[in-house]
Amino acid sequence: MKVAIMYSGGKDSTFAIDYALEKGWDIKYLISIKPNRTDCYLFHYATVEHTKELAKILKIPHILEKCKVADPEKEAQIVKKIVEKQQKISPVNAVVLGGTGLQETQLRSIQNVLRPLDIEVFASHAGEEHDLVIEQMLDKGYEIMITQVASDGLMPWLGRKLTKENFNELKQDSVLYKFHIGFEGGYADTLVLDGPIFEKKLKVENFERIIEDNYCGHVKINKLRILDKEEKVRHH
Repeated sequence: MKVAIMYSGGKDSTFAIDYALEKGWDIKYLISIKPNRTDCYLFHYATVEHTKELAKILKIPHILEKCKVADPEKEAQIVKKIVEKQQKISPVNAVVLGGTGLQETQLRSIQNVLRPLDIEVFASHAGEEHDLVIEQMLDKGYEIMITQVASDGLMPWLGRKLTKENFNELKQDSVLYKFHIGFEGGYADTLVLDGPIFEKKLKVENFERIIEDNYCGHVKINKLRILDKEEKVRHH
């Protein structure tokens, strides 16, 4: 199967790439959309621009577009334009989204615009338990940084890395503050800095936390380096 993957650089879309590679699918290209506003329905805001570096490490063709609107149908049209153009040069059978399928607005909007092109749209881990999916990622050695939050109880996590050691703490907070453990529904976004599918890793050397209100904030990365994996060993 020939696929394109919606790629924000976060945990779900990164695991969708992992999933597609395991299935032996031919990943034709990655689609990343960087909004210039934080209120988009379909796309992450924080750190999406760093998909450029990650796609380079993955050696997968990458399309990075801007989004200036906050309307699910208009946002989906951006994806449609990209895919329509690509169908002429690099056709795909499906567009894959990360996650367990709870992001219904995103799924439905993209399904609707791609249906006329006869392209299937689905979530890579549809129907799975999100906490188990995250545990799988942590077990596989993924390094996940929380880069945007929009919920009571998540501000202390902004800029932190999720680890096997602190995942239980996050689970307790999700029960206490009633946010979804996998952040589906826009509670938080992430950036994956390392994992088994990457030949090199990203190291965040300098970042700032931009706080919008009591519940919302995002990370702005000022300095980022691409490291060889051997370098990682030397540093520790």
